[in-house]
Amino acid sequence: MPNHSKERDEAEARFKKAQKATQDAKEARADYESEARTVREKTARLKALRLAKEAADLETRVDKKPIASKTTPSI
Repeated sequence: MPNHSKERDEAEARFKKAQKATQDAKEARADYESEARTVREKTARLKALRLAKEAADLETRVDKKPIASKTTPSI
């Protein structure tokens, strides 16, 4: 009978260890997904800022377009 109890204790220990590993994996995945979401949001924000700056730079460049010279180049 004592041998049966030992086997049961070992089986319970293995089961608890497997449950803990499963829980740790779930937590790790949640952390990974949270960090990935943060990176995507930050990237989208930076892209929007970059595109807005490029558009503003383009407008500035168009507004300050140099006037073409009316003189003919010398030959």
